[in-house]
Parts: sequence; C-alpha cells; structure tokens
Amino acid sequence: MKASVRHELESVALEVRKDVVRMTGLSRSGHLRSCLSVVDIIVYLYWKVLRIRPEEPHWPERDRLVFSKNHACPALYAVLARRGFFEREELWNYRRLGAMLQGRPEHFRTPGVDVPGGSGGMGIGLANGLLMSARIDRLDRRVFCVMGDGELQMGSVWESAMQAASLGSGALTTFVDMNGIQTGGSVESIKRIEPVRKKFEAFGWRVMEVDGHDFRQLEKSVAWSLSGPGDSPSAVLAKTVPGKGITIAEKGLLGSPACPLDRDRMEQALRELESSSGVKGGGA
Repeated sequence: MKASVRHELESVALEVRKDVVRMTGLSRSGHLRSCLSVVDIIVYLYWKVLRIRPEEPHWPERDRLVFSKNHACPALYAVLARRGFFEREELWNYRRLGAMLQGRPEHFRTPGVDVPGGSGGMGIGLANGLLMSARIDRLDRRVFCVMGDGELQMGSVWESAMQAASLGSGALTTFVDMNGIQTGGSVESIKRIEPVRKKFEAFGWRVMEVDGHDFRQLEKSVAWSLSGPGDSPSAVLAKTVPGKGITIAEKGLLGSPACPLDRDRMEQALRELESSSGVKGGGA
C-alpha cells in the first residue's frame, strides 16, 4: 500500500471517529468503545473494496455489506455519510424519534444499509441468503460480513458458517472484530470462544489473522480472501482495541459499554483524537 493511500485512509478514519464521538455524545447513547474498534475495517471496505454507487444505493450489481455488529451502527452511519449516501447532518439526529438513523440499522429507512439489524449472530445467515439470491439472479456479487467476537458465542453463527461452506462460494468474506468486549464484560469471562481460528477451519473456512487497525494488513487480507479458491468462504480475524483513539475508552474508564459521554468528556475525546493522531483532517 502506498503511503499516500494509507494517509488518506487514516485521515478518513480520524474524521469518522470524531463523528462517532459527536453522535454518541449528542444523543447520550451508543456503544462508543465497540464503535471505535471497528472503524478502520469498514473505512477500508467502503473506500477501497466495495463496488457501490452512493448516488444509486439500490444498484442491483453492487456488493453487499452485512453489518451484524448492530450495536456499533454509529460507526456504520458515519462511514455511509462520509461516503455520500446521505447528508452528514443526519448524524446529529441519531436515535431521535422518527429520525433516519436509529439504534439498529434499518434497510428501508437508511440509504446504504443492505440488511436490517436485529438479534446478534444473524450476519452470516443473512450473507448466505444474499449469496443464494445472487446465484438465482446470475449476478457476480461479493458479500462482506462484519461481526463482533461476542457473536461467536451464539449457535446460529456456527450453523450459518456450516451452511456457508456447504454453499461452496468464495464470494463471502467475514471480518470478526476481535475487540474482546461485550455488554456484560470481557468476551472470555462470559463465555469462552477460543480457539476461534480452529473452529472456522473445522467448518470449512479459510482463516487469516490481522491487526484490525493496520490498513496494510487489511489490504492484504482482502486480496487474500478474493484470490482464494472459489469454493471456500474466508474469515478475517481482526484484532482491535476497544475505544481505539481515546484513552479513557481504551482503558475502560467510561463505565458500562453503553455509557454515554457527557459534554466535557466529548470535547476532551475530540481534542485527543485530533492531537494524538498526527493526521489533521478537515470537515469538523
């Protein structure tokens, strides 16, 4: 990856993180730590991978992204706005009554959202459906699923993973945000999920492990997944830091994962993101 491309992505990710802080701070709701851990993954997908047309959200031949990590939807909304699917001003209405952007993604309500949000653990199953419909319609569609590691505790994930391998399609790539946290605490303290890699491999998946904040590694993982054999889905296990970019969030000092920022902490977080990144972005 060229340095100029990496710097561009870092600048975009910085602005997205700042928008997420504003959204969750103004609404006094949202899982900030989980949002910030997944930003780099979806920024890379939307800027460098997905075949999409923001001006034509329902373009039939577009790739699909299944955002199974529903509670982190402020990160998805901020990315969609920056990518041009809707006006950025919509972000400041997050979770208001009747607003476009609610606490779970709604595909009928929000341009750029391909599938509805709901119970955790449903992402790979929804991705399977999109792959099957593409076959029926004879479309060369690629499907990407983004999920959290806490979802791996759910049996529906593994049933769907088995089905994905049975479909024999290499057009599915699933990114697992391995940030190690969920609403009740650490993932491993609630229900152990390891060995994740061996589990996916046992279900017939190809697996790669990466740093989920390193755009060069994300680039390699996508190239690897798309160049593999055509009959195996791919899982990218992306190690991330919850609350990435904000000290009090990274250290877990905000209280519960859903604890909102007050105005003072929001302003402090925005200053830290700007000063510590080394990237000076516009559009604040």
